Amino acid sequence: MRILFVFLFLVSNLIFGQQTYYNDVNLNLSGMALKNALATKITDTHTNILTYSEAENALRVTDLDPDDNTDTNLLLIYGFSSSICPSSTSDDNDHRRRDKNSDGGGSTCEWNREHTYAKSLGTPNLGESGPGADAHHLRASDVQRNGDRGSEKFVDGSGTSHDVTSSTWYPGDEWKGDVARMMMYMYLRYGDQCLPDNVGNGNPVSNDVHMIDLFLEWNIEDPVSQVEINRNEYLGNANNSFGQGNRNPFIDNPYLATRIWGGLAAQDTWGIYLSNEDYFSTNFHIYPNPAHSFVFVENNDESRINSYDIFSILGERIQSGQLAQDNSISVENIAAGMYWLQVNTDTSSSIEKIIIQ
Repeated sequence: MRILFVFLFLVSNLIFGQQTYYNDVNLNLSGMALKNALATKITDTHTNILTYSEAENALRVTDLDPDDNTDTNLLLIYGFSSSICPSSTSDDNDHRRRDKNSDGGGSTCEWNREHTYAKSLGTPNLGESGPGADAHHLRASDVQRNGDRGSEKFVDGSGTSHDVTSSTWYPGDEWKGDVARMMMYMYLRYGDQCLPDNVGNGNPVSNDVHMIDLFLEWNIEDPVSQVEINRNEYLGNANNSFGQGNRNPFIDNPYLATRIWGGLAAQDTWGIYLSNEDYFSTNFHIYPNPAHSFVFVENNDESRINSYDIFSILGERIQSGQLAQDNSISVENIAAGMYWLQVNTDTSSSIEKIIIQ
């Protein structure tokens, strides 16, 4: 049987960047162990702490509308009208786009910074530095819609963004997945200061009283968008003028949330987990690991290995073939990094992580 790999990211430098970023994370972990490992990763790599004004400048780049080839207009969270402000409609404040230079506090045709994790819902208040200036949860938003949301907690709904009650807010069908993944990031990055159940209404999951099922459901129902990918790439590169150096793992792979908190399976964009955990109950041993030029496969049962495949961490097939007579595989033409070695028999496949140096 074969592993189905889902290819979401097709650009080679994107694949390499993600692969390198998670090289030192044990992706076979699950539950709180994986949560803690990812929290350590995104904290240790957050090397550029932005000021509040620098975060504003970051949004002029990260939130550019992917469908606008002029690099002029930002895509506004919670927005839902297709026109560009100003227009002839009665309400110019529902629009999805604004000129990137039209930021300010005006009530019409301007955008400002929306704290998706509302400042006042943090314990303590997030302020406008540290978590309050973390661009992974700051988003460009229409001034009026930002004010409409205020500090209301997220709650389930349908359609476009709107108040559900006087104290709750639905971000809209288009944005609820973005919100969920940002809330998960903030929880891992800032811990008890940014608890999910303080910013949203839902039922606690079985292994974490602070994570709510609402965000897990939104993570499934609204897949990762191109603007999320663009934001993650820019912010994850500390060499960019306003990059932070760390990434949002749940944008890279929404299934990480499933691995940590359970529930229905989110999209596994890396294609390494799937629902069949038997792939990680390997019936073979590889050595040496890390490898340089060759890796040897030692079978632990009597089934005959008839082929192998080597995949990048994102599921791109790098190399395939038959084992040599001495059960070796040449890896000398593969760039250094972390990969997945899949060994195939007549009846099954098993997979194991391999490091090539």
